[in-house]
Amino acid sequence: MSPLETSVIEQDPHSALIFALTAERLAAYYEHHIWLTIAQGSTLAADWLARSKSHLSLQQRKHLSELSDQLARQIADSLSREAGLHISYEMTEALDQRYISEIGDSIREECCRLLASSPLPDR
Repeated sequence: MSPLETSVIEQDPHSALIFALTAERLAAYYEHHIWLTIAQGSTLAADWLARSKSHLSLQQRKHLSELSDQLARQIADSLSREAGLHISYEMTEALDQRYISEIGDSIREECCRLLASSPLPDR
């Protein structure tokens, strides 16, 4: 099941995608010491969207990928490695709507704020 399918249903799907991409970016960073590129995030978003039979333009996917990159790097820069690993774990678990996480909820709110301050471009 894709992260979009397991995200909280009432959440805006675009901010849910930012959340899922941020979780994926942090997992890659902490597990493999690499940052996903904007293009990799955009492709990953396309794969997830296709599974839920949704679609966004390349420009829109890149925009969401950029926002998730910004948030992931901000999180990583502001925390110790141990705290970052914990946040990454919490976010990955919080992709499941049954998992209750204050950390996940807080980061979801930040994803909504990011999207509100930098809205999705028109197709």
